[in-house]
Amino acid sequence: MMRYNAEIYVGALLPLESRRIAKLLLTEPNQDAWTHAIETENILQKRTAATAARQARLLRRRLTTLDAEGWKMISERESEVVIQMLMAAAIKHSLLLGDFMLRVYAERQRRLEPDLARSDWQDFLAECGHHDPSLAGWPQSTKDKMLQVILRILVEAKYIDSSKSMKLTPKSLHPDVRRYLNAHGESYVLDCLERAR
Repeated sequence: MMRYNAEIYVGALLPLESRRIAKLLLTEPNQDAWTHAIETENILQKRTAATAARQARLLRRRLTTLDAEGWKMISERESEVVIQMLMAAAIKHSLLLGDFMLRVYAERQRRLEPDLARSDWQDFLAECGHHDPSLAGWPQSTKDKMLQVILRILVEAKYIDSSKSMKLTPKSLHPDVRRYLNAHGESYVLDCLERAR
């Protein structure tokens, strides 16, 4: 069975767009209302309908790993809570991101190493290939792009200072985010976020 998907390739946390999608999801739109909001109203403010549809599809799949309470937190709360909730949703949607946090980021922290290295990614993917043989079929360009997106996510969530230096700057979890994840039994996500601090 496939453990990993390549969808994270489409975009990083996208907080502004995610807020808009969360607000839309709270209205429980049918397919017509969804298409109208994304393609006609262009709530994501993208240049083409195709780009808007692709990004909206990613964000919908990511955000529907949460519930209405999570969407409300993303649409209404301050930036710190929004980013951490989006990070939680991204981990739930992409186990590749979560496993990277656990196996690479947290391990570097545990060994008191100050930064990530680009070689970590290739080693990590080789290890992941043992759990999910489908990774072997991914083009190198996809793997490279996924690293770029994961590094951008870690910068946005303030787990590293930049995608160049990749210096670890672990964050503590906001109490409301921790409370939400605990209440929903999200032990894997909590592990990813808490061990990487």
